[in-house]
Amino acid sequence: MNTITAAITAVGAYVPDYILSNKVLETMVDTNDEWITTRTGIKERRILKDADKGTSFLAIKAAQDLIAKANIDPLEIDMVIMATATADMPVASTGVYVATEIGATNAFAYDLQAACSSFLYGMSTAAAYIQSGRYKKVLLIGADKMSSIVDYTDRSTCIIFGDGAGAVLFEPNYEGLGLQDEYLRSDGVGRDFLKISAGGSLIPTTEETVKNRQHNIIQDGKTVFKYAVTNMADASELIVKRNNLTNEDVDWLVPHQANKRIIDATASRMNLEDSKVLMNIEKYGNTTSATLPLVLSDFEHQFKKGDNIILAAFGGGFTWGSIYLKWAYDTK
Repeated sequence: MNTITAAITAVGAYVPDYILSNKVLETMVDTNDEWITTRTGIKERRILKDADKGTSFLAIKAAQDLIAKANIDPLEIDMVIMATATADMPVASTGVYVATEIGATNAFAYDLQAACSSFLYGMSTAAAYIQSGRYKKVLLIGADKMSSIVDYTDRSTCIIFGDGAGAVLFEPNYEGLGLQDEYLRSDGVGRDFLKISAGGSLIPTTEETVKNRQHNIIQDGKTVFKYAVTNMADASELIVKRNNLTNEDVDWLVPHQANKRIIDATASRMNLEDSKVLMNIEKYGNTTSATLPLVLSDFEHQFKKGDNIILAAFGGGFTWGSIYLKWAYDTK
């Protein structure tokens, strides 16, 4: 029997219509377009304005886009992994609801939370299920409604995040394509530097926690930046060296879209030319779990079967890592 590898065979995406530009943010907080662009590379971010719609709405839309493009029957999907940091609610899995809503009623589903590394970790998980031989179609969705946890009076965070969703389908491959290697890490030292402090079992919701804005995301920007630059670059360099790849062998770098300076540092460590570094941060900002699949979706038309792709991410907690993937198809 040939060795099974897990390959991405389809991609889908969705972003809300409303565009929150730097110019609009200038009217909301003490900031300006030049400052934001210079330090982050972000020009716009998409916001889901509907108060009655959550992360599940974004995820469903992305999954439906994939299903329509790939022309697959949702009943054939074996499992759904929902990578998100902004679940619809603390209890009742968002992924379970999404699976039912897209018609994947033969699948089992669950949520996976590793902050901005959620999708990267989800790729590892999806691939393991495929490689086990028990499952043939695993749908991995990365989606976040970051606007639901952002304090729009905090200029250090509100300029960074946006809403969006992306999805990929993993299937067995017998040509040696798909996920080749992974290097995933975490370090609890990051717990205090990027977090939402209240609403969990440690600090349950009270009137006081709401008044104190303890349900919004906060971060120590300088510390997070330092760890992100070092660890994302280290992980990407390690995965390349471990697989005896040169900068010429790497066709594309698909990095988490948190900050252009972090992306530039990772590309520099890998000695990659700019044309190989894929970015859409200027359009969407940091959509957390959705950044990697949104990049895959935006640049899918450029990928060719057999392309060597390095994916990298860094998230709160801290979580980080890199994955080496061989692209499995030519875009039709």
